[in-house]
Amino acid sequence: MAKQSLFKEFFAFIKHEKKWWMIPLVTVLLLVGGLILFSSTSPLAPFIYPLF
Repeated sequence: MAKQSLFKEFFAFIKHEKKWWMIPLVTVLLLVGGLILFSSTSPLAPFIYPLF
């Protein structure tokens, strides 16, 4: 059995289980996580904090 990537496995699960509502949820969570990570390591952090 070949190893699948997490990305492929996630979309196979969504396709099989018909849980299409999870795509926007995961996308928003990844974007918010990226924004938090970027705001903590960037010199632009003081300008991002007012967004929260």
